[in-house]
This record gives sequence, C-alpha cells and structure tokens, in this order.
Amino acid sequence: MGGQGQKVRILQVEDSPLDAELVLTELDQDGIEYETRLVDDEQAYIAALDEFHPDIVLSDLSMPVFSGERALQILRERGSDVPFIFISATLGEEAAIEALRNGATDYILKHNTARLASAVRRALREAEEQRARARAEQELIRAQRFESLALLAGGLSHDLRNLLQPLLLAGDTLEDYADDPRLARLGTLVRDCGRRGLEMVSSMLSFARGARRAEQVKLGALLEALNLLLQGSIPRTVRMDVDVFDPDVAFEGNHTELQQCLLNLCLNAIQAMPEGGVLRIETDLVSLPEDFFSDGEQAAPGRYLRLSVVDSGHGMPPEVLERLFEPFFTTKETGTGLGLLSCKRIVASHGGLMRVRSQAGEGTAFHLYLPLRSEDGDHIEPQAMDASLQGEAERVLVVVEEAVQLSLLVDTLDAYGYQAGASQSGTAALQWIEAHGVPDLVVMDADMNLFTGVRTLAALLDHGYGGAVLLLARPDAPPNLDELPQLDHLYVIEKPVQSRALLRKVREALEASDGRAR
Repeated sequence: MGGQGQKVRILQVEDSPLDAELVLTELDQDGIEYETRLVDDEQAYIAALDEFHPDIVLSDLSMPVFSGERALQILRERGSDVPFIFISATLGEEAAIEALRNGATDYILKHNTARLASAVRRALREAEEQRARARAEQELIRAQRFESLALLAGGLSHDLRNLLQPLLLAGDTLEDYADDPRLARLGTLVRDCGRRGLEMVSSMLSFARGARRAEQVKLGALLEALNLLLQGSIPRTVRMDVDVFDPDVAFEGNHTELQQCLLNLCLNAIQAMPEGGVLRIETDLVSLPEDFFSDGEQAAPGRYLRLSVVDSGHGMPPEVLERLFEPFFTTKETGTGLGLLSCKRIVASHGGLMRVRSQAGEGTAFHLYLPLRSEDGDHIEPQAMDASLQGEAERVLVVVEEAVQLSLLVDTLDAYGYQAGASQSGTAALQWIEAHGVPDLVVMDADMNLFTGVRTLAALLDHGYGGAVLLLARPDAPPNLDELPQLDHLYVIEKPVQSRALLRKVREALEASDGRAR
C-alpha cells in the first residue's frame, strides 16, 4: 500500500471535518499509516488530484457545493485506476449499485464504519494487483513483438548466410593467384570477412530460433557465440575480457537460454558503465560446500561450473540489491523489471543458482553456478537429467494469481513432461476442470485474494477432486491446516519455490495418491 515503507495518500472529499476525523480514527485503530488532504469543492479536488497524487479517494455522497458522483466522474474521466470509496449516511441499495456500476470500488455507511479499514486495505491491494496485471499484459505484448523480431531475424539471417557463402568461395579462388601478392591478400581478406560474417549470422539464427530441449553445451562455443552477438553493442570505451578455463568442458543444458541469460547480464553491465570501463566474463570449476547454500535453497554440495559477469561500473546500493529479483522492479526508465528474474529462472531450470556481489562505486559481479557431475579426477561428465523428476504426461493444474510466477511454474512442469494447466483464480480452476476433467494433481498458492485457498480447495472437492494438493506458502505465513478441508495428501512447499524441490514433491505426491485423483 502506497509503496514499500511509504504512507498511504488519502484524499478525503467531505464537508464535515468531524466526519472526516471519525474516518481517520478507524484507520488509526487498524494501524494504517497515512497522510491525508481534505477538500469539499471541485476546484480543490482537481488540484489535489494533480498535486497530491492520492492512492485512494474517500468521498461523501452529497455536499453543499459538490457531490461524490461528480468526484467519481472526474476521476474516471481521467482514466485513473485510483480506488474510490463512498462514505455516506444516505446511500441506499439502488444508489450503491449504481455507484459501483459507475466505477466506485466500495461504499461504507457512516453509522457502520467497522469494515472501513479492511475495505481500504482490500481496495489498495486490488489496485496494485490490477496494475501488476496491466504490466504483465504489456510485457506479453512486448514478448510477442520480440517473437516477431526473432522470426524476422531468422529470415534475414538465412538470406545473409546464402549471400556470404559465395564470398568464401571467391576468397579461396583469389588466393590461388599466389603470383600476385595483392590478389592473394585480397582473397585472404574476403575469405576471413566472409567466414566471420557467416559465424555471426549462424549465431544470430540459432539465437532467434531458440532451443527447446536439453542439449550438450560446450563452454567455448557458448562464450564464442556470446562474443559474436555482443560485437555491435560494446562501445569503444568498454574493454571486454573473456577468460575460459577449458573451452571443451561440456554439460547438459539449453544453449540458447544460457546465451540469453549471459547476454542480458552483459548488456546490463555495459549500461552500468556509461563513462567506460572493463567487462569481464570469467569461468571456473568450483566445489560448493553445504554451508554455501542459503535458507530456501536446495542444498546440493558438489562440483559446479561458475560463469561470472563482472563490470567496473557504478555498482548498486543495498536497497537496490534487496529488491533486485523482485518482479517489475527496475532502476531504468524504460526497463520492465523482468530481465534478471528471467535469468534467475533460466539458471534455476538448470538446477543452478545465482549470486550477486555489488557495492556502490565499485562495480557488480553476477555469478552463475551450474551443477556438474564428476566421475573421477579432472574428467567432467555432462550432468544427466534426473530421470526420477520426469513426468509421464500427468495433468497438473496450477492455481496461482500472480502472472509471472504462474508462467514460470507452468513452464517448469511442461519442460519435465507434465501437462500443466494454468488458472489465476479459484473460479478459473473450476472452469478448467469443467472443460478438461479432473486433474491428477493440483498445485495452488495459499496467498490468493480474490478466491481464497480454503474456498478453492472446498470447491475442488465438490467438483469431484480427491487427489493430492501442493500448497505454496510463505515461511512467515504458513497456512492453518485446521481451516483447510480434509485431504489425504496435502503437501506444503515454502516460497520462493525452487524448481527441483517442486518437481520432487510433485513426484512424491503423485506416487502417494497413485498418480490419479479419486
């Protein structure tokens, strides 16, 4: 509400100072921190909208020189999504319904303000969720635009490759004229330029197409492709150093996704050095002990490939570091706040983890740790996919309101062989069951607002679901199991959810419930 650590800005439209004070008393008793501005005419109201930028409007219905209906009309004509709550002594049922139709968020009677604080909290929460959904929709549009650009890049790369291949033949032909040094040098130049151009086009084509399945990723090839893609983006004031400890190290992963992750980190690093500096890509083989892993991470000590993107830029203060992987948080004017979250998802899908070290004025280092399996000595085997985590096309219904988390969970389950269905509310989950039948497993967020987890579980049972349920819950707000419907197989997973922990629990739940809903 009102931003992290900020007071809620409340605009009161009221001609009675006593009534306005009574409203604030209700908020004080609920512990809501706020700053307020009181107006009772149209001119002052419009000025407050422009200058005060309220988070919520609390308005009386009728006043001597102004009205709540007019205040609501002005707010909605501006296209504002600021919540608007009527607080009136005379609002009847028909008038209340009409007010809600006209865009009011809620209405409270002055003689019964007991639910005012909860109504304010709910209105602010729903407004923030609506803004988050709007940002997610914009990001989807942006992703679709990039998909179109990827298709365009793929077509252009294909045509350019056809144009460059004859240059290689021409270069070889010119080199045959060894008796003329100038022609021989020209042939070498044409051939080398053609070959380098062909490598860049092939790298771009691979990136545009994307890889959908696990493959053998060679460290040297991964960083060479990254270097080719970055050539046109590195300013002359930035020096790029790449240190590959062994280019032949290979592991199982997704070449394109890892390339995308490293590319994003490198572009961020370049933007963090507007006056120039050094960008280093470092690689190493490290052994992680059990105490390296933080709370909430699945401890998996062993050998890891470390990929580091290090810059000498301006660094980040602690308050930025704390929110770095928060969805939609960004310090860039045109940023979406999803780039680093995407990187973290990619690394997690490889069974790895990320670490970031940064200090204001001293640069930033992102370290990606990808697990490797070592059979003996210095010989590194590619990490095999854990067959025990693979699904067998079981249908898993995921019920999560937050769009980004829902997408990540569904993508993870799809990648491991499950048929994942997505629902953002309990109502949508019931509609999914009516359309597709009873699922084999339900994965559900415990922190839903619009249709609570308890009500959703009860409705699922009414619709014939009797299988296992995986409940995603915050460590600081565990669900009260006594409030939940009686279930034979109920599992609680702490958020933030780790993909491997989720997949293991999915297998455990399916096997415990015989893999089918009763």
